[in-house]
Amino acid sequence: MSKPRPLIAGNWKMNGRQADGLALAEAILAGAGDMTAELLLCPPATLIAPVGERIRGSGIALGGQDCHWAASGAHTGDIAAPMLADLGCRYVIVGHSERRHGHGETDAMVKAKAEAALAAGLIAIVCLGETEAERDRGEAESVVGRQLEGSLPEGASPDKVVVGYEPVWAIGTGRTPSNADIEAIHGVLRRDLAASFPEADRFRLLYGGSVKPGNCEEILGLANVDGALVGGSSLKEQEFLTIARTCG
Repeated sequence: MSKPRPLIAGNWKMNGRQADGLALAEAILAGAGDMTAELLLCPPATLIAPVGERIRGSGIALGGQDCHWAASGAHTGDIAAPMLADLGCRYVIVGHSERRHGHGETDAMVKAKAEAALAAGLIAIVCLGETEAERDRGEAESVVGRQLEGSLPEGASPDKVVVGYEPVWAIGTGRTPSNADIEAIHGVLRRDLAASFPEADRFRLLYGGSVKPGNCEEILGLANVDGALVGGSSLKEQEFLTIARTCG
């Protein structure tokens, strides 16, 4: 079976005002051209509408960085999946470690958010990853396996869910696991998906955590790595485009 189309997702996190956000989107749009990989931009909530308007019809996808599990209601400061869909989003990230560890999100909460995303017609990027202490204790594979089992939404399929592996200790630190470590975790994820899904090979498994031009070729060439969830380098158009071009 052929590999799924690579996905290079840019998570802008809490960065950007309208002027620089639009300038970044414009620069990525201008340099994208024909690429093998699918490009995805996930700006902060304040920039979803203007960035979405700028890239509309370009083939570059738009996504949110988080959503609530409720479709509406008294949830001050949150954003619902149907609201993201209404703005033209195709994807939403759920379960990012900065949400799991900074906001106390559990696997059950992540699963509920992913189910809300699917109900709104969005593709959920379900993120997983161990802490440094968990890796040092030799628990990395069991942790991500448990997170996968507890976070996948009902109704998951390769067309509706992307899985992102981001070791907590590698996010924004400049550190990355060894290639063997990345391959091992992605192999575990593929194996666990295969236990429940006949089309497990079609799920896109992304690696995230200090992905940059200097290491992307090796990482994206590893078995079971179908793209990248890019943080800091997604804020620099040439770095982001270089990573995307690595996919062909």
